[in-house]
Amino acid sequence: MRVHFIAIGGAVMHNLAIALHNKGYIVTGSDDEIFEPSRSRLDKYGLLPEKWGWDPDIVTKDIDTVILGMHAKSDNPELLKAHELGIKIMSFPEYLYEQTKDKKRIVIAGSHGKTTTTAMIMHVFRVLGIKFDYMIGSQIDGFETMVGLSDEAQIAVFEGDEYLTSALDKRPKFHLYMPDIAVLNGIAWDHMNVFPTFENYIGQFRIFTEKISDGGSLIYFDGDAEVKKIALASGDNIRKIPYKVHGYFQNKTGFYAATHNRVVPVKIFGEHNMQNLSAAREVCLAVGVTEDDFYETIKSFEGTSRRLQKLKDNENGLLYLDFAHSPSKVKATVEAVVSRYPKREIIVCLELHTYSSLSSDFLPLYKGTLANASVAFVYFNPHAIELKKLKHLSKETVGKSFGGENIRVYDNSKEMFSFIKSQNYPCPVYLLMSSGDFDGFDINRLLE
Repeated sequence: MRVHFIAIGGAVMHNLAIALHNKGYIVTGSDDEIFEPSRSRLDKYGLLPEKWGWDPDIVTKDIDTVILGMHAKSDNPELLKAHELGIKIMSFPEYLYEQTKDKKRIVIAGSHGKTTTTAMIMHVFRVLGIKFDYMIGSQIDGFETMVGLSDEAQIAVFEGDEYLTSALDKRPKFHLYMPDIAVLNGIAWDHMNVFPTFENYIGQFRIFTEKISDGGSLIYFDGDAEVKKIALASGDNIRKIPYKVHGYFQNKTGFYAATHNRVVPVKIFGEHNMQNLSAAREVCLAVGVTEDDFYETIKSFEGTSRRLQKLKDNENGLLYLDFAHSPSKVKATVEAVVSRYPKREIIVCLELHTYSSLSSDFLPLYKGTLANASVAFVYFNPHAIELKKLKHLSKETVGKSFGGENIRVYDNSKEMFSFIKSQNYPCPVYLLMSSGDFDGFDINRLLE
């Protein structure tokens, strides 16, 4: 089987390419630019394109399938050549469904908690020796790639992203997976560039529940009014399983998940992670994992890359890195850290990086999200605003949108981190939140 990837450098695309290579497929790919870590990982497997750019001559009749990434445009010359030759063209969600259509598919959806909940389920399955295919949006311990496909597995676990599928297919990715078990973990407006109203955004999750197979299950968070409304309105052809935030407590010795008859030490913390843990528990029980096995294995779960990832912890302080960028994610993450370290100074750095977060219409939704931080620094790159063709933002507008006396706004990341380092906070907890990279700032310099 020969597969060609147009825009192979994407986070999931390059992982799918590696997974198919490991499965024995002949894999080629192209892209106009590839960043780390995709570049090094593709190079390791001999899959890095020899040159950047699009070359229609590399698209030949012996290719069985072309997989099209979201980064590729509809007039891409390789895509046009594939059309001309009549080669089958698929997006990666379509391809994942095709590879797993005869398996029990578990799809984790929601505006937040998708990656962590999916990772929890994968961790439990791996430790218990349950074979499964998977796709997740972050690197996690114990897994070489973010995509895994095999002939032996009878279960597939997918993180269900609501963003658009490809330049040719404007459906959200999670509409294509057709779950047998679906999780809906919370809804808060995001991606306003493609979902211009909250109602339009909510509608995508309603459609998602309609894709659940007859006799399948919808596992939903009972504490979210919008989620509950969608769940109760969904069809009678599925089983509906509500869940709440898992019981928990913390003390000087650590953070614990608790039920009426057990106390389990866990390495994650925060109410939002206890919500994720409840969702993962219901999925595991639905496929036959016992409660005893679930709680025993979840003890060793350490989280995922850039999801409250602890980068440093010593006598001088702690530093966490998190992917949070939407208002609900930012608020939940800050509250989790403040609650975990009630007597420490919490220094928050948030980068506004996504289309929504850089939009003056969306910014007011961040009001109060950083209120619990001791000091909060908000950074945005004016060049990113130009690239996204958005209206100019001033530091004053950003500061007013967030509100509070603890906010400092910067449009130069080097200046921001230079100021932070000059403050010599006594044993602080640093929380860096971004879906970007603070304009290439070397976080190791801050760690030192």
